[in-house]
Amino acid sequence: MRKTLEDLYYGNITPNEQDMAPNSELKRATDRVARFENQLTEQLNEAGQAILEKLIESQHEIDDITALENFILGFRLGVRMMAECMDNNDGDIRNGGE
Repeated sequence: MRKTLEDLYYGNITPNEQDMAPNSELKRATDRVARFENQLTEQLNEAGQAILEKLIESQHEIDDITALENFILGFRLGVRMMAECMDNNDGDIRNGGE
């Protein structure tokens, strides 16, 4: 536990910065998106490219907000699960519910 707290204090825990495995499904999907973005950018005029860039930036903002909310929800779920593990009166009939 101390090591985890030290890592958190020193900024060594950064769940929002993950490396993508080279042959992962996520890496393949990311590569496809980049390829399609480049193809679309080539076909658009300057005004269209500006709109596409704003669309992409907005989607990144949505993705960041969603990732943060999912992280918080997952952390809260984990804490609730740990709290339930500590509950001596959780209805376990083997111990008479005590």
